Amino acid sequence: MIIGTAGHIDHGKTSLVKALTGIDTDRLKEEKERGITVDLGFAYQPGADGSVLGFVDVPGHERLIRNMLAGATGIDHVLLVVAADDGPMPQTREHLAILDLLGLARGVVALTKADLVSGERLAQATAEVRALLAPTALADADVLPVSCVTGQGMEALARHLAQARAEPDPARERGHFRLAVDRSFSLPGIGTVVTGTAASGRVAVGDRLVVSPGGRAVRVRGLHAQNRRADTGRAGERLALNLAGVDKGEVARGDWIVAEPAHAPTQRIEGRIRVLASEAKPLAHWTPLHLHLGAADVGARIVLLEGGAIAPGASAWVQLELDRPIAALRGDRFILRDQSALRTVGGGSVADAFAPPARRHKRERLDVLAALAQPNPADALAALLALAPPNGVDFTRFVTQCNLLQGDAQALAQAVPHRAIHAGATTLAFAPRQIDQLGARLAEVLAAHHRRAPDSPGLTVEVLHRALATKAAARPGAAVFALLLGELIRAGSLRRSGPYLSLAGHEASLQGADLKLWERLQPWLAEGGWNHPPKLTDMLARDRTLHREAVTRLLNKAARMGKVVAVGPEYFILASHLCELAVQAQALAQADEHRRLNVKTYRERTGISRHLSLPLVEFFDHIGFTKRDPEGRKIRRDANEMFGHDAQG
Repeated sequence: MIIGTAGHIDHGKTSLVKALTGIDTDRLKEEKERGITVDLGFAYQPGADGSVLGFVDVPGHERLIRNMLAGATGIDHVLLVVAADDGPMPQTREHLAILDLLGLARGVVALTKADLVSGERLAQATAEVRALLAPTALADADVLPVSCVTGQGMEALARHLAQARAEPDPARERGHFRLAVDRSFSLPGIGTVVTGTAASGRVAVGDRLVVSPGGRAVRVRGLHAQNRRADTGRAGERLALNLAGVDKGEVARGDWIVAEPAHAPTQRIEGRIRVLASEAKPLAHWTPLHLHLGAADVGARIVLLEGGAIAPGASAWVQLELDRPIAALRGDRFILRDQSALRTVGGGSVADAFAPPARRHKRERLDVLAALAQPNPADALAALLALAPPNGVDFTRFVTQCNLLQGDAQALAQAVPHRAIHAGATTLAFAPRQIDQLGARLAEVLAAHHRRAPDSPGLTVEVLHRALATKAAARPGAAVFALLLGELIRAGSLRRSGPYLSLAGHEASLQGADLKLWERLQPWLAEGGWNHPPKLTDMLARDRTLHREAVTRLLNKAARMGKVVAVGPEYFILASHLCELAVQAQALAQADEHRRLNVKTYRERTGISRHLSLPLVEFFDHIGFTKRDPEGRKIRRDANEMFGHDAQG
């Protein structure tokens, strides 16, 4: 367990730690000369059961709050130090505000220098401390008068800390390993060493980790846990990691050492913040601030997601746009200080570590953040699914947000009812009813079209997608819609015929004279293969008894049925041949340096005629397969998904 000191300068934090552990945490020459703590200090106290209690001693000077914040990550228990003769002072209040914003609710107050004051003053100082603690999470903390000189109260303080050590927090050991770096240095013959408090998970010698947000891969060559050589370390311990694969200058205070699945840099986070009641004016939109998260200090701008400003003492949902990427995950606590780094403004916790660009006052976004803020991942996921987002919940990203191990992610997927759609390495989760409703809407649209046009083969993907939008429900994104169509086709409820989609039971067929004429034309359409389809004029020239009007009417009907596709007034191409032409176009675009389809290259590589190439690519533009831009034509959809292999001939 880690005990973190807090309190005003010269109130005896370092002396108290030395009295408890026998270790002087002032290690720097400047600290020895000036008699004050400048940077973080560390001490360790072995217990009778073999466990080790770690102390992080932080500076109390107002100019060194940045260093104090670097040591606050990973603290389990607060040791707030207040001198009995002075009572609460400015940095007492600021440190306490920071601890409260960080959500630290376990702790004790050491009322130092008790031997220097009268009993009356001691009672008065205790009352002052109690009043200060009352509105915070430490309201019920013990207040123990102590003296490092006479030993008064030291035994009671030691007992309190021993009892706290017996109450570990096993939840912190779950999740992938994360350690916020507060020191980085190099030792002769050893190499790069980083120290910090493990925020979650476990680590062992030989593990391969990542320096985040930079992304440098490293290996743990050796480690010390609670100032002892060890093979493993876990959350809640002070660790020193000897890292292979990185130089001292490539990792610094503010970085994180994490397991690879927890490496997810971000430059935009959202959360609910509380502005301290001591602020003189409301916090306005786009105010520049310093964000402290872990041991990092990064510039940020505040984007209000509700209201016009946040009044002192009030809370609100905000987005924070950061000057540079940091490592952050859902639930991480942060502190906000003013642009000059002179005072603490407020703080909060991360609800969404991978926030989209802000759209102010959007009710839907606030609902998403309220769902993400649920402490339990299962409750948060269930609340997100209940919102029925059109593109589902990115389950893969959610697992990263919550820092879940693979087994915990699988248990979560089993515990929360949902339907999953897989898109490469990403899994999208939908509420079961949402997918059923979307499938039902899709079926209704197609059924209505079949009733209106019984000889039509169905609707194209583009038309069907647009038709799904209603006043009550937004249509899903194109990628999600394509994945859904794939599932429905595989399930057999939908059927693809060239570029058209229809319900599985729908059949559009030719009858009588139309069927006889089709049987004459079909072999001519097929004999040239996919790259030499005949022109309408050429087919009419083969049999002078054919009339252009009758043939054109029949081919247009066949086009509506999906047997052929009308590409300009002269070309009717079999659906299977059109699919191959689209596949060839996609392959050429992928091979192009600009990833664009060039018409001249397309014509030369496929052997299609000049008369066909132009109406064909214009047809591709019209149906949304390609989109023309200054560099050529960009492929917008996968050819096989759009035109299908099961096209009828």
